[in-house]
Amino acid sequence: MIIQFSAFPTASAQNGGIPPIFSEEEPLDLKLKFSFKETKSRKGEGGYNPNILLYRQGGDTWDSLHISLRARGNFRRDKCYFTPIKIKMKSKEAKNTPFQGNKTLKMVLPCQNAKDANDYLIKEYITYKLFEPISEYHFNTKLVNLSLTDEGNKQQKSYDLKAILIEDDELIAQRFNGNLVKDLNLHPLRMKDTVSVIHDFYQFFIGNVDWSSNAQHNVTVMKLMDNSYIPLIYDFDMSGFVNAPYSETPEFLPITSVRTRLYRGFCRDEALFEFVRAHYLEKETEVWASFESSSKEINPREITEMKKYITEFYDILKNDKRFREEIFSACRTQ
Repeated sequence: MIIQFSAFPTASAQNGGIPPIFSEEEPLDLKLKFSFKETKSRKGEGGYNPNILLYRQGGDTWDSLHISLRARGNFRRDKCYFTPIKIKMKSKEAKNTPFQGNKTLKMVLPCQNAKDANDYLIKEYITYKLFEPISEYHFNTKLVNLSLTDEGNKQQKSYDLKAILIEDDELIAQRFNGNLVKDLNLHPLRMKDTVSVIHDFYQFFIGNVDWSSNAQHNVTVMKLMDNSYIPLIYDFDMSGFVNAPYSETPEFLPITSVRTRLYRGFCRDEALFEFVRAHYLEKETEVWASFESSSKEINPREITEMKKYITEFYDILKNDKRFREEIFSACRTQ
């Protein structure tokens, strides 16, 4: 019997294009002002505050956009100096701006107020970009230069940061004619098998253990029109690839360093694992090209270690013994 797999189901043809802010490579400069303390203290959908986002896309002229924003995230809200935020905007306000096509955006900021904090943020951005040639079910992202001012500080202290803009879950669902679902009773083995394994491999690729398809932690599930379930993965700052100083491994796992890879995907047919293995090997050239184009903003001293970590992953895929021991035989049964 010949088993045939498809990397991506043909029923999920894209609906519409990518918003301009994600399709254009031109650097975008942003300015924001808000009280860090007040923003952190407000939670839930009622925590939005009106604000003005200033943006500059080439040249010296700054334009403005009326938005509202709130803090988001759990770990970073409690542990980080800079809190990630979610931005809302009205479609008519965003029209004819770089933000056209977006109603909401997630903004990821560096965690710590340290001289190398931007480098860790850029590393996280790179993890999103490396995933693009591997899976069409990815979140679009953009790296921006952000001038952020804390209005809660008497002296209104300002910071020059790198930040990541990430498209909202609803936009990616719209693109694939799908719907987002929150069903904690949905077992990972009910998700689209090929896509799930491709995404599980990626978590292993970047050394990420801060996720769970079972509990839908840092995984959003999208249901397509053919009733298949697609996992959408995000939030990679705790990965070994980023290797942030605040990263930690859960106590229940048999590893003590995020740099140590651990395969945490569920077991599937061996032929499927081999198909996904071949898929990654086929995409290796594109992965390296994505790395070269997305790592231009980072401190050159970080390049060597990142390249080494990528190479180590592909060394595992190219070695039959290591592939079987570290990935296929390491899969979860429960």
